[in-house]
Amino acid sequence: MENVVELKNVTKNFKGFSVNNMDLQVKQGFVTGFIGANGAGKSTTIKMMMNLLRPDAGEVKLFGMDYKTHEKAIKERIGFVYDGNVFFEGMNLKDIKHIVGPAYKHWDDTIFYQYAEQFGLPLNKAIKNFSKGMQMKASLVIALSHNAELIIMDEPTSGLDPIFRRELMDLLQELMMDESRTIFFSTHITTDLDRIADHIAFIQSGELMFNQPIDEIDENYALVKGGKELLDRDTEQAFVHVHRAPTGFEALTDNIGAVKKTFGDSVVIERATLEDIMYYLKGDKHHV
Repeated sequence: MENVVELKNVTKNFKGFSVNNMDLQVKQGFVTGFIGANGAGKSTTIKMMMNLLRPDAGEVKLFGMDYKTHEKAIKERIGFVYDGNVFFEGMNLKDIKHIVGPAYKHWDDTIFYQYAEQFGLPLNKAIKNFSKGMQMKASLVIALSHNAELIIMDEPTSGLDPIFRRELMDLLQELMMDESRTIFFSTHITTDLDRIADHIAFIQSGELMFNQPIDEIDENYALVKGGKELLDRDTEQAFVHVHRAPTGFEALTDNIGAVKKTFGDSVVIERATLEDIMYYLKGDKHHV
């Protein structure tokens, strides 16, 4: 099984917003970063993956199965990590283990206690007294304790300090030593993905702009800087988007080879970060 998640022509309409004809695949054994601005449709897409929302059209499959006939089997194999508390606030971790554990065939108490200790989580302290980072870690402990094959993380680092975010990235790298595990990581903080992501899916205003290996993004996308005199109707075809300034231009390209062929050494070519790509593709829905 190559794809753990498959969305085919998925559409979900709301008043004033929609996710449109989304085709998204999440490959087994890799970390896929799901990026986009707040309100782009990341959480809506994840809710459809989790069967918390049903699409108006299209097909959602996880592990090759659909929720209509295999909901329990699917949910046995996925874990969800949110950016806050998803448990009853008066409970402690031991309470949660006693309630959640029996719901899963593959729950493992040994793994639960191992990760609770590794993450420094008190077992008898009410969840409501956990910091935001500790609440996120608690969700991750639960996901790992039932041996989830797919871990879906919805903005887990939002509001966390940079040190804690870096510690989380190190932890996820360790988890991916198990090559059967897959992580789908939604975030608008693109720097969190620089060290761990294998693939990047970018959503903009409900439309999937691209879903590519991060190596291909690095190879193809770049920022190009040069003098305004270099721009005309033909040379602009090498760019996805151009920003003009009084002293020159800065542009995003997804074809470095075409830029070099067109401009030679008369421009400066720099690596484009994911944040650069998000910024310059803003509003360019035609470029998918």
